[in-house]
Amino acid sequence: MTLTISNNSAVASASYYLGKNQKALQLSIKKLASGKRVISPNDDPGTLSVTMKLNASVTRLTGARNNVQNAISFLEVQDGILENAGRIVNRMAELKGMASQDPMKSSQDVESYNNEFHDLQRQLYDISQMTFNGSSLFAQTGNSGTDTVFKGAGNHTISIHTSDQGTRGTKISLHRSALLSALTITNDGGTMASTAFNDTSKHTGTGTVSNTIFSFAASVSNKAWNLDAVSMGVFEKALENVAYLRAQNGGGMSRLTFAADSLSVQQTNMRAALGRIEDVDIAEESSNLAKYSILSQAAAAMVAQANSTNDVALMLLR
Repeated sequence: MTLTISNNSAVASASYYLGKNQKALQLSIKKLASGKRVISPNDDPGTLSVTMKLNASVTRLTGARNNVQNAISFLEVQDGILENAGRIVNRMAELKGMASQDPMKSSQDVESYNNEFHDLQRQLYDISQMTFNGSSLFAQTGNSGTDTVFKGAGNHTISIHTSDQGTRGTKISLHRSALLSALTITNDGGTMASTAFNDTSKHTGTGTVSNTIFSFAASVSNKAWNLDAVSMGVFEKALENVAYLRAQNGGGMSRLTFAADSLSVQQTNMRAALGRIEDVDIAEESSNLAKYSILSQAAAAMVAQANSTNDVALMLLR
């Protein structure tokens, strides 16, 4: 083999391997530092595309689950208010019994019961106007432009999307309870639209009702009626209607709970799939780190060794 100094192929070869090993070593360090198998798009374009789409799905599932949880909160608040409305109706029935069935009560006692009865009607109306973060808890005429009828086919619903597909995916329709309509009763046991109690022609003054429509919710005092205006059966019907609304509320809450569980399972499984695709194998990459570290040091040593051949040429020239 000839001895040359202009072109040292050994140095060039050792330098090439030194650069290659250094690059692999740096990549291994980046993978271990980030915990990701794919650092840059050119590492694995296909895997990068899949991970981006899976990450987007996980984010959408998180949003859908939050929406479902908020809807559950909405129904919980609505149910609490309906429970309170039921207690108020029960108290009204109790006042009816004490005012009309106790011979020991004087007219002044009955008037005291009537005063409380009027106040409770006002309170029921105030309850029906309550909101949840600015959204009406109960169906009102203004929600869809049509009267709300108890058990009617109105449009007083809220759609909750329960998948990562948005409007194209599954959804649950929740009812805004028709509380006002449920509290507007006729003598024959029927239920009127929620606006019936607002029609002043149905009433001829405080405590006097001119026909068969009775509302347990009064927006103003002159629309309230007295305890002797109706029989106990009307109170029973109002309580039965409130019980139905609570049952309807419970059904929606049950559906939402199952939907929330389903979304949680989907999100967990999606994250597991994402982890298998993009997460780095720590054990394997630690071995690569040790390997490329040793190779880099060896290549550096060989570059130094290859450069020492020039010393032999100088010895011959002396």
